[in-house]
Amino acid sequence: MRYGLLTAAFALSSALHVSAYAAELEVTHWWTSGGEAAAVAEFAKAFDASGHKWIDGAVGGGGPNARTVFVSRLTGGDPMGATQFNHGRQAEELVEAGLMRDLTDIATEDKWLEVINPPTLLDGCTVDGKIYCVPINIHSWQWLWLSHKAFEDVGLPVPKNWDEFVAAAPKLREAGKLPLALGSQPWQSAGLFQVLMASLGGPEIFNKVYGDKDAEAAAGEEIKRVFAAAGDAREMAKGSNVQDWNQATNLVITGQAGGQVMGDWAQGDFQVAGQVAGKDYSCLPGLGVNEVIATGGDAFYFPVLKDEEKSKAQVDLARLMLSPEVQVAFNLKKGSLPVRGDIDLNAANDCMKKGLEILAAGKTVPAPEQLLSQDTITQINDLMVEFFSSEMSEADAQTRFADIIAGAD
Repeated sequence: MRYGLLTAAFALSSALHVSAYAAELEVTHWWTSGGEAAAVAEFAKAFDASGHKWIDGAVGGGGPNARTVFVSRLTGGDPMGATQFNHGRQAEELVEAGLMRDLTDIATEDKWLEVINPPTLLDGCTVDGKIYCVPINIHSWQWLWLSHKAFEDVGLPVPKNWDEFVAAAPKLREAGKLPLALGSQPWQSAGLFQVLMASLGGPEIFNKVYGDKDAEAAAGEEIKRVFAAAGDAREMAKGSNVQDWNQATNLVITGQAGGQVMGDWAQGDFQVAGQVAGKDYSCLPGLGVNEVIATGGDAFYFPVLKDEEKSKAQVDLARLMLSPEVQVAFNLKKGSLPVRGDIDLNAANDCMKKGLEILAAGKTVPAPEQLLSQDTITQINDLMVEFFSSEMSEADAQTRFADIIAGAD
């Protein structure tokens, strides 16, 4: 994958096809942390500069809560102009119900298959051969964020992998620091488990369980080791009395916690706090064990609207989101990787550069949202919430997990 410097001429020719009309467009999303707000502001700024008006429809409480609101509005006949989902199967039923706009003609005209890298990102936007969403970034879950201050305070070197992190936990605890910061929202504990599977179990077992829905593999020795690591994580996270992911990230930023397993969107909050990768904090892709990242991320869907001017503005926004200059501005602040393979990212920090190198090497796994239905993901989320908030044995949790995979769709 090449990230060459764009010429001004190319940037101009790839611009927004902006028309002379203007329209207000409500855009719903769940980006409410400091880093997220700074990133989405780049979209709003560019859309407003095009002559339209961005009406911000942020919904707090995280993705699951926001998606419930979005679906309720769409099925209740109150569509927004554009709405965020993760690219994958989250909006599949809405597409099948005819509530989302077909973007195939725009994708064909603008050669999305040629500029989006990897082009398989469009698979999560495709239903019955038609494209219904704009993938805007690649967000990977498989990161361990470590506070240099926390380890310096207790006289320990910053860990280089998950095992060293687990070994350091008792000394952190003795010093009054939380070893592992973990928010109480269901998706956070479920995401942590998925990271353990991809990073400690490895990509092959991850794909076998989530992709092939192999219940025998889910009940096997490889996943037994993953559940043992989940047990370690549960012990390390005891006392992590925060709700939101960014609250947990702040514990790492301030040195109150040793580390956090969280997606690369955490980079945005480190940057807002003025921290520097490699100096104030470390990032370990694949937990320092298997340097692999998922190719999940965010996408925008455009509901079917009766208003002609707003429908035209949807086209401009879709094109703007994939324009090279906006891709750079947005992703540098979001901490995610761009979906275009032809843009300049010399300003990327050390963590983003690690992600780009892993992506270029093809060391990727699909996001669970790309492989499993929302119902199956909810069942796994519920299991992980119960596991992390109780004394459920690792063996019992694995048995229930294998049962979920056996019935997965």
